[in-house]
Amino acid sequence: MINFTNKSVILWDFDGVILDSMPVRKFGFKKVLEEYPKKELDELLKFHLENGGLSRYVKFRYFFEEVRDESLSEEKLSRLANSYSEIMREKLCESENLISETVNYIKKNQHSFTMHIVSGSDGNELRYLCNQLNISQYFKTIEGSPTPKIELVGNLIQKFNYTSKELCLIGDSKNDLEAAEANKIDFFGYNNRSLKGKGKNYIITFS
Repeated sequence: MINFTNKSVILWDFDGVILDSMPVRKFGFKKVLEEYPKKELDELLKFHLENGGLSRYVKFRYFFEEVRDESLSEEKLSRLANSYSEIMREKLCESENLISETVNYIKKNQHSFTMHIVSGSDGNELRYLCNQLNISQYFKTIEGSPTPKIELVGNLIQKFNYTSKELCLIGDSKNDLEAAEANKIDFFGYNNRSLKGKGKNYIITFS
């Protein structure tokens, strides 16, 4: 049984928690950066898998500045991010990509908790996907990058005058854990066994 004792607000990560998107996002990076050497791209994909909660902007910067040791202009970053977003909008709108046990839990408990999405995905793309997938109505706000997740959580706490005790964050990456810890709220890991034993508790299943 999932026990969110004394919680009234749930902050949800999106990728890997609500939507099974990692294979598509991996494909997106490979497609957008297909002109670059495979060895370099493999380094990015490894970083991507280890840091699911970070935005594409951070990942593109990592690829160019850390892997390739070259500067990346804002113009080029914007162009890459837009190309990536076009692929995501096309590939992620199918309802079969939803993680059914999570969505069923959200629907069943929509009146028991106030719910928000805080994601490393691009905010505009995220709201588009949620509308297309017909799940927007379950969330008070849907927020994403380029604002870092730590700031997204902090901004929500300030905007709605939440207390840290009434919130929890559910995520599948170490970046989600870090965002929860930085804002002094409870973290529940899900869909990533390396998070077992970290945070408040680990959710094996929502079923």
